[in-house]
Amino acid sequence: MEFIRKWVQTVAFFFMNSYWAFPWTATIYQGPLKVVCAPGLNCYSCPAAIVSCPIGAIQQLLLSVRLTLSNGQYFLGFYVVGSLGILGSMFGRMICGWFCPFGYLQELLHKIPSPTFAVPRPLRFVKYAILLFMVFLLPLLFVNDFGLGQPWFCKYLCPAGTLEAGLPMLLLQPSLTQTIGTLFFFKLSILVFFLLWSVVASRPFCQTACPLGAWYGLFKKVKFVKLTLDQARCTNCGECHQVCPMGVKFNESPDDAECITCLKCMNQACQFGAISLEVAGLPVRALDIRRMGASPKNIE
Repeated sequence: MEFIRKWVQTVAFFFMNSYWAFPWTATIYQGPLKVVCAPGLNCYSCPAAIVSCPIGAIQQLLLSVRLTLSNGQYFLGFYVVGSLGILGSMFGRMICGWFCPFGYLQELLHKIPSPTFAVPRPLRFVKYAILLFMVFLLPLLFVNDFGLGQPWFCKYLCPAGTLEAGLPMLLLQPSLTQTIGTLFFFKLSILVFFLLWSVVASRPFCQTACPLGAWYGLFKKVKFVKLTLDQARCTNCGECHQVCPMGVKFNESPDDAECITCLKCMNQACQFGAISLEVAGLPVRALDIRRMGASPKNIE
């Protein structure tokens, strides 16, 4: 299953970034698919991107609300909010584990041989503050004289934007180097920080700073596709703790908002069929412990 997941991640990356004419046009894709939001974090301004970033789309909606209202226009953004709501209620953070390009990059970097460290759990709440303030409140509340706000997360923090858009566009349009300032180097340092951190820790940006992951995590109780725990079969051996890339202790918190449904705990760790995948409450796969000739309650 892990092999399949890697292929899905690879295909998703190349599908969302399939505009390969950019080396000749030196511009970003502006075709009809650009109105579609990617399920994962993928920068709108990436020269290869054919879809938009959902977090960027939310900010663009909010930063213009006061201007449009003052002009008697009412753009509520049902498509953006609705599509993210549907994706969240269906898959939750499974999208992070299967369809997010920046999450995939962090996984690849973590394969580099090095000492490894866990991400301190309190840091996981930072991404919810980023979602609330940088994505929702600041673009809406802090506006210029024309009534327009700023895309705070994209402009001041997002490392995916720096990697996918900032650096490639400098190569495609060298004249942009004249506009480089303190902000660019600040964001570049954020990118380097998270890339280096990804070598020694699993998915640190996903765990601590991704507002899209925070959004999807809000649907942990209601998502259609989820992992479930059979308490009768669980021996509390802790093997699921060892393989989880997000530091989830599944036997202790099966509805953990950090779970990206990568299925490692089910396929690589649990030997007793205690973990199952469910779609809309129906089990898709569960190991039958009786075929192993043992009961989990009898295993020391």
